[in-house]
Amino acid sequence: MSIETTVGVPHQGGEPSVPPGAHPHPHPAPQRALGTEAARQLATTTKSAPQMQEISDRWLLKVLPWVEVSGGTYRVNRRLSHAVGQGRVGFEQTGSEVRVVAPTLREIPLLRDFPDDGLLAELAGRCTARTVAVGELLAEAGQPVDQVLLIAHGKLDRLGVGKYGETTVLGMAADGDQLGHEALGEADPRWPYAVRAATAATVLALPRAAFQELAERSPELREQLERSAAGARHAVNKYGEAQIELSAGHRGEHELPSTFVDYELRPREYELSLAQTVLRVHTRVADLYNEPMNQTEHQLRLTVEALRERQEYELVNNPEFGLLATAAYEQRISTHSGPPTPDDLDDLLSRRRSTRCYLAHPRAIAAIGREASKRGLHPASVELDGKRVTTWRGVPILPCDKIPISARQTTSILAMRTGEDNQGVIGLRQTGLADEYEPGLSVRFMGIDEKAIISYLVSAYYSAAVLVPNAVGVLENVDIASRA
Repeated sequence: MSIETTVGVPHQGGEPSVPPGAHPHPHPAPQRALGTEAARQLATTTKSAPQMQEISDRWLLKVLPWVEVSGGTYRVNRRLSHAVGQGRVGFEQTGSEVRVVAPTLREIPLLRDFPDDGLLAELAGRCTARTVAVGELLAEAGQPVDQVLLIAHGKLDRLGVGKYGETTVLGMAADGDQLGHEALGEADPRWPYAVRAATAATVLALPRAAFQELAERSPELREQLERSAAGARHAVNKYGEAQIELSAGHRGEHELPSTFVDYELRPREYELSLAQTVLRVHTRVADLYNEPMNQTEHQLRLTVEALRERQEYELVNNPEFGLLATAAYEQRISTHSGPPTPDDLDDLLSRRRSTRCYLAHPRAIAAIGREASKRGLHPASVELDGKRVTTWRGVPILPCDKIPISARQTTSILAMRTGEDNQGVIGLRQTGLADEYEPGLSVRFMGIDEKAIISYLVSAYYSAAVLVPNAVGVLENVDIASRA
């Protein structure tokens, strides 16, 4: 049995609605008042200024102390350092085959500045790749060092014995790091620690016997070993800087040591970089459509916002002066287990004095919160520049969406000390530019072309300098993927 329903016309103007089963009225009821569509033609519309999703808090630009660079170049003078920083070896992959990029073997301290590319290629050819499983032991403390371990991918723990006989993690080595390279120039080297795989890893091994064989038939390599041994005899402090000889606690007429402070002969110089664009506005738009908002003003405002966003991106990622690229290798550490745990943040914090802030992607900050919650910890927050930000050990964790996230959902977290007086990280800029719109940013009128288009050249000049290597540190391989 079916039920038929007829919808009647709504009751209007006192007329009865159409009863069920009857046909609706053929003509609609006449309009009795002005409609909203017509009324809007006489109304004034309240408008917002043009909005833009790209605008962020740009915390890095806010916390960096900006130093005036009047000549366009800033030179960082440092004490002479004899210790060579340990770089990272590069690898190339073809299918499942992994090989060492031969020139990058110069990142091993013993081979620094070694001139013979052919011998380096031969050394790279002697490296054999292997895949290790989680927990696999690659070396035992006290055993002879018979190979140098080059880590293509993964993490290896360096293990020692604590005061009460327990096993402790002395450190971690990750992608591009080397273990056992110190033994290449020694007579009877022994492993000072055990090496165990913290994750599944791909490791290339350079046999010590193969290295010695090449050294026996290569005068250049033997000279390199002698120079390295001579350099190791320089008196240096724990940072590798030339030692300043002092005497303390003596009595009587003790002969005092003489000393001087030596400087680097080729200090690093930072030239100001720039971001530029040409803003174009048609004269008809500028003349006729400036009420209630100035069109040129808002075009310029949004262009400057985009330029500042690009400036912060370059300060983080530029290969010449970006913080991620210029952080010293000895100031880079990997997470213990993947996610950013409180232990990882403490390790990063302990590598420098007077840390001003952490800098992390917002998703990394969320991962920090998850890991803290798992341990029943609730990081405090402080008010900074009118906003509440999370802290760790009293150090603000500032969001920066310019820090990249890899396809594997890993990212990095920066920690830095700032200020010229504090030997930290500083921003560089030059003010007093012609037609300066903001400090370090100028807007210059370029004229009107034959199509009646006005052009403005918008330029921002900037850079960043790390005054001493430990001013900035990086926590790498931070896993930010959320898991159930």
